[in-house]
Amino acid sequence: MRSLFLLFILGCGAHPSTSLAQMATLPSQPDLIVYGATPGGIVTAVRAAREGLNVVLVHHHLHLGGMMSNNIGLVDTIYDGRRAPLYDEVIDRIAAHYQATYGEGSPNHRASLWPPRGSSGRPRFEPHVAEKVFENMISAEKNIVVLREFYPVSITRDGRMITSVTFRRMKGKEDRTLAAAAFADASYEGDLAAVAGAEMTWGRESRDKYGEPHAGRVFTKARFATDPEKYFPSAIRTEGLNLRGFRATTGPLLPGSTGEGDRAIQAYNFRMCLTTDPDNRIPVEKPARYERDLYMKLRDRWGLGGTQQNRKSSWNVPLLIEGNFDYPNGDWETRHAIAARHRDFATGLLWFLQHDPEVPDLLRASALERGLPRDEFTDNGGVPWEMYVREARRLVGRYVFTEHDAVAVPGLTRAPFNPDSIAITEWPLDSHSCHWDTVPGSDHEGKLILTEETRPGQIPYRCLLPREFDNLLVTVCLSSSHVGWGTIRLEPVWMHVGESAGHAFALSKIQGIAPAGLAPAALQRLLVERSVMISFFNDFDMFSPTPEQRAAQFFGPRGFFSTYDARLAAPLTRSVAKIWAQSDGHPLTTARRVATATGEDSITAAEFAQLSGHAWPNAPAGPLSRGAACAWLYSQSVSQ
Repeated sequence: MRSLFLLFILGCGAHPSTSLAQMATLPSQPDLIVYGATPGGIVTAVRAAREGLNVVLVHHHLHLGGMMSNNIGLVDTIYDGRRAPLYDEVIDRIAAHYQATYGEGSPNHRASLWPPRGSSGRPRFEPHVAEKVFENMISAEKNIVVLREFYPVSITRDGRMITSVTFRRMKGKEDRTLAAAAFADASYEGDLAAVAGAEMTWGRESRDKYGEPHAGRVFTKARFATDPEKYFPSAIRTEGLNLRGFRATTGPLLPGSTGEGDRAIQAYNFRMCLTTDPDNRIPVEKPARYERDLYMKLRDRWGLGGTQQNRKSSWNVPLLIEGNFDYPNGDWETRHAIAARHRDFATGLLWFLQHDPEVPDLLRASALERGLPRDEFTDNGGVPWEMYVREARRLVGRYVFTEHDAVAVPGLTRAPFNPDSIAITEWPLDSHSCHWDTVPGSDHEGKLILTEETRPGQIPYRCLLPREFDNLLVTVCLSSSHVGWGTIRLEPVWMHVGESAGHAFALSKIQGIAPAGLAPAALQRLLVERSVMISFFNDFDMFSPTPEQRAAQFFGPRGFFSTYDARLAAPLTRSVAKIWAQSDGHPLTTARRVATATGEDSITAAEFAQLSGHAWPNAPAGPLSRGAACAWLYSQSVSQ
């Protein structure tokens, strides 16, 4: 019945709310309940289901897919390598849709792929295509049941274990209590964790809280590069960093940057889908709530966005700064009111650009060619179902990811090592504006995009773990500071984290323990064996990794590589061999020793085995490569 129900949804394009008949089919004791059908939540559910777990996926809305179904419009990452199989599958499915619909090599198909290096472009897609991809992935899993239009209101617990969650229908007072062995909060708001009583925070820490240079109240000015050879960060050219360049970065902090903490959060908006196709265009009307004074304050952002697919665009301009401060902890009535104002703000800004005499003639004429698409959000007048909640609550977990985790360690060219890493970050530490305030020469207060400073980081498993519970993983609103959040808050990272979480739930069931009880090394071994990246390298990704590459992934968080270059084919020098073989378990100490190791004489496999205190039967003769040494050490760690 469940499969036929989902096929009906896909076949007719409708998304009916969960019926009583469907709820009766819910398993009485699923292995896992995932709250939040964001891209990250969907990936968690799919991975867990493919590993044999029975999963209930609960979402507060009829439509699944979060911002990818609500017109993010592009793949929000500057890393074009393979990082996690289900993330890669989503991107491949989107491209396959355009290939099948328009033909291989067609403009639409090419737009859904990564362009050649040297371009600032990224794969682009329409929101209905993303929604279709996610619905198809879910419907293919017999172990997933979806519960739509419900949100958490209470839990029961037994010590450190959540035993059940009561969900309430969004449009009514109907409650449903679901018990499970484990739970994931993959919502943008962190509602399940908050309802459970996990410690959550929101807003901005002071500069003193974690010693973050860019924390708290800050003023900066963005600068832009037009030459691809000068895109940021410059480390792409000077250090060989294997990322795509980004056009924008912010300069130094300006006077008035006190670093004072507050409860401000970066601006939200509706990421409106605009079309220039007259046959597909719905004109916008001037809303009753028309905030011209604020539109004038956005003068520096006036624009209409670049072209996406089929004459559509993802319009990111209408940022309602200071309009969201009550959202993170508000009830759904409060949130819906905030969303309604943001919707009016977006449609009003488009009307303003089309009609106000302050708008330059060329821009006004271009704006008049745009409207909302008839073939997107067809049950909502062409407006996205959800606004872009860029930042709400954040978990205060067993580790807090801060600015320091995404910038180079003093004396090295790479970010710190987290020995329980389960995913990577790579997007620049950033934040949209938090206040309308400015100082001479600045953008609006709080605006940051630290493209020059940011380096690929490692997300610890501990960031997913509340201090209060052992069977709850928070995979979206995970534990970070406001500044650290800037490199985490993108869908590719959340899908990556979500897949790792799905594996963690499966492994915990196999071992008969709560997810918090997993040994990090055991989880990491599973991840690298399943082609999930836990450490960024310039010279390989996770597409069909070799044994040597899997081993390098495992030892990356342990400080074996002081740069992002693995150089697995190079001979292992005797000085580095001693450090690897006798590592003291402190990654930064190991990395610093590797960075300063001298001597170029190579070592044999037999000599390396003797250094490590293990036997290497039939050790190969000749100089030992770095990759072979890693692979052998990895085999020893598995057998122990």
